[in-house]
Amino acid sequence: MGFFGTIVSSLAEGFWMFYDTVWALVLGFALSGAVQAFVSKREMQRVLGDHRPKTVVRSSFFGMVSSSCSYAASALAKSLFVRGADFTSSMVFMFASTNLVIELGAVLWLLIGWQFAVAEFVGGSIMIAMLAVVLPRVIDVAELDAARDRLRTRSASRSEHDEHADVQDAPAPLPWRQRIRSRAGWSDASGYTISDVTMLRKELVIGFVVAGFASVAVPTSVWRALFLTGHGIFSALENVIVGPVLAFISFVCSVGNVPLAAALWKGGISFGGVIAFVFADLLALPLVLIYRKFYGTRLAIRLSLVFWATMSLAGLITEGIFTLLGLVPGTLTGGIATVHFGLNYTTILDVIAVIAFGCLYYLYKNASKFGGGGGYAKDPVCGMQVRTADAPAHSTHQGHDFYFCSDKCHDAFEAEPAKYTGGQSAHDTSEMTGHAETGPEASATVRDPVCGMNIDPHTAAGHATHDDVDYWFCSDGCHQDFVADPARYLSSKKAGSA
Repeated sequence: MGFFGTIVSSLAEGFWMFYDTVWALVLGFALSGAVQAFVSKREMQRVLGDHRPKTVVRSSFFGMVSSSCSYAASALAKSLFVRGADFTSSMVFMFASTNLVIELGAVLWLLIGWQFAVAEFVGGSIMIAMLAVVLPRVIDVAELDAARDRLRTRSASRSEHDEHADVQDAPAPLPWRQRIRSRAGWSDASGYTISDVTMLRKELVIGFVVAGFASVAVPTSVWRALFLTGHGIFSALENVIVGPVLAFISFVCSVGNVPLAAALWKGGISFGGVIAFVFADLLALPLVLIYRKFYGTRLAIRLSLVFWATMSLAGLITEGIFTLLGLVPGTLTGGIATVHFGLNYTTILDVIAVIAFGCLYYLYKNASKFGGGGGYAKDPVCGMQVRTADAPAHSTHQGHDFYFCSDKCHDAFEAEPAKYTGGQSAHDTSEMTGHAETGPEASATVRDPVCGMNIDPHTAAGHATHDDVDYWFCSDGCHQDFVADPARYLSSKKAGSA
């Protein structure tokens, strides 16, 4: 095969891997978006105050239903820690966010087999249990207190919202049973789905392209030199140690790691090595540097070593369990992607998924019509949807508020705000809150008294007058709620007036 032929074949292999998994990705992101919209982060913070077994289980659950983006997971774990959550429980949350999510298991199942999907959840549970036992014994409490104080000081110095005040002062969300039956709730869920896809699109593209080249263009001799085989336990041990090292230098996180894992499996890495590699998306070099920034060099090194050890050991134990049960599949010999265009279940499911994604996109673009969008903002850097009340980072630029999914996005914005604003604002910092006694011309924006969202009165979805005071609303839903019971939203703060 010539040079150009290799390139074409590699790109084709990457495309067919993507084609095999389109419907699973849409399903996973849709379910993740729905749960993110209906699960309150206030509840997470409230119940993660220690690392008892019950709390670890809760941390794992909350992680499973959160965004699978590694950067967002690390930022949210940091925010929970700063706000008072136990450090070990925060790290368990981060692990579960990237290793126990639906889309990860679905893509593993489709690309290399159901055994890997099951092993991911079995091994993930083992890894989280080990982390809960080991981490409190190797991380000094005084060091954690110093890191928490440093993070709080940093937040205050760059004028972020007070972490505790945000959570306490934000309007209480509606009960999830009420939200799940509302169009507003599902439009917010679609916002999470679309923003997660937007945020992870580069990771996915890189993952599938690199996996295609690794599968087609890398000679078998390279894989044989890299992965020790035929030496029993020593081969298994070497593979689970090398797997996280490859993840460290791959720079690919989250679901984007799975196509690479498929290529490594075809190349000869052991079953446990694949599992350890997928676990180790949290050891990608950019994330290790983020840990260093969050917690300091010494704590970041210790944390990374604990991660590496638990990931490798969990992969080794999982391989042992599956070997004893006779569930380790045979190594791939042909292409990773086996289904192409045609009247088959993959094509049918992909078509259904594309239609469903189109419906989600419609909900996302018309959120205000359905009463959604209140209390949310879009990260101007990565496009992720975040709750303004508990966003991991915040910045003010030219009188406008911007909210971010992570410190990584915040720092990118601070370095070059003009690149991401384009003359547009996310939220205005005006103290006008929901009403104006002199007309909308008196301020650039006002605050919706129902959801707290800052809006332009000239383009507001609704308007009402109560006691000779004007109020504007982000959506028909907020407008109708206010008209039905204005006293509910004005009794405490008179809609936020000074």
